[in-house]
Amino acid sequence: MERFRICPVILWLALSAAVGLAYGLGEDLDRPLFGPPGSPIRLQESDPGLKKVLQFAEERYNRGSNAMHLRKVSRLISATKQLVKGIRYFMTVEVSNTQCKKSAMLRTCDFYPEAHKLKTEVCVFEVWDIPWEGTSTLIKQKCTPKADLQLEETNKVMDKPTSQSMEESVELLGQFKTFMGKYNKVYGSQEETNRRLSIFHKNLKTAEKLQSLDQGSAEYGVTKFSDLTEEEFYFTYLNPMLSQQNLQQPMKPATPARSPAPPSWDWRDHGAVGPVKNQGMCGSCWAFSVTGNIEGQWFLKNGTLLSLSEQELVDCDGLDHACGGGLPSNAYEAIEKLGGLESESDYSYSGHKQGCSFSTGKVAAYINSSVALPKDETEIAAWLAENGPVSVGLNAFAMQFYKKGVSHPWKVFCNPWMIDHAVLLVGYGEREGVPFWAIKNSWGEDYGEQGYYYLYRGSNACGINRMGSSAQIN
Repeated sequence: MERFRICPVILWLALSAAVGLAYGLGEDLDRPLFGPPGSPIRLQESDPGLKKVLQFAEERYNRGSNAMHLRKVSRLISATKQLVKGIRYFMTVEVSNTQCKKSAMLRTCDFYPEAHKLKTEVCVFEVWDIPWEGTSTLIKQKCTPKADLQLEETNKVMDKPTSQSMEESVELLGQFKTFMGKYNKVYGSQEETNRRLSIFHKNLKTAEKLQSLDQGSAEYGVTKFSDLTEEEFYFTYLNPMLSQQNLQQPMKPATPARSPAPPSWDWRDHGAVGPVKNQGMCGSCWAFSVTGNIEGQWFLKNGTLLSLSEQELVDCDGLDHACGGGLPSNAYEAIEKLGGLESESDYSYSGHKQGCSFSTGKVAAYINSSVALPKDETEIAAWLAENGPVSVGLNAFAMQFYKKGVSHPWKVFCNPWMIDHAVLLVGYGEREGVPFWAIKNSWGEDYGEQGYYYLYRGSNACGINRMGSSAQIN
């Protein structure tokens, strides 16, 4: 996932692994230059593929930045690539200010000669490139001011354990034990338990950083995902396909709403939203987003709220990748070709891909077409209030440790171009003057506020406006 960290006054998530990578201390960088298929291969700066993806990452970095000046890679620290259904590049670089303003469009941009104006950051980029399809996706971006990293390394002193540190360790163990009990966590060995404890500890610090940087009223802390690394969470619960705009099926634009948006609206109050479901350890959020939308559309046309089958899409949608991710636009097309959706009771969810067992005789709901919504939040609100819940995508940057309240991450951390999760927009309103979107998630009722995530409305936060869509039923 693309994670922008470009504000030089903020120390952001300088986890030890990231620091190790940034300065070439990670274990992966000590591997041989060449190995068996699928193993990382260390790259030289002259590698043509590396040059291409670095330029791509640099362009995406600048696109999501609020900075006035263009920033460019000033030093390559390390780079590797790995053959995984394409080529995944892992690059650690230094990025610095140039003297060119973004609007200048100059061919050459020199760096500032004064060191204090460079505002250099150490960035870790991960790019997934599929040359034969002509697609590149920025999977991850982590940037931390270089000065902060150097200060952290300098301040690492091996102190003797103190009574305070022992008290903190006891408190940490207590929190971890409570977490394991609450979420029924069982690990296969003591070694794995120790590893999960270490991840849990790091995630507590991450949640604290999220809390200190949030501009809304959100509360972050321990969730059922607190024993997962960022990578595990991403590849298990999120959807890398959503950021690949070129894979989306074309949809006709939605007819604008006839009336302005009322001050607030919630389809849960009008019977068009079913209970929160759970996608499990499967990246099938796209299926839940689409079925939620169609459930609402069917209710508005026929007066009956159904629970429709996500598993049918996981098994039978040949355009998408089941638990490996999918696109709502593809799903609508697949439903039209299949002839409809079965009910949840007839085609129940298993959370993994099976053989397609769809039966036209069991179709519970059908659609006739699909439409793409406008990208203006005011227009989206008006359309939603008039036409029903909306399938949307967003950047899930702040969601792993979200507990409650209105989440409002800084744009530089929650880049709107890096959509990686599909959800259902069911309403909007205000809490103590803070405007929000009410978002039905698919991680169970024990996530967030009874399964819901509330995101700030009015700033296109986390790309919530970028890929709204809906089925149409005539």
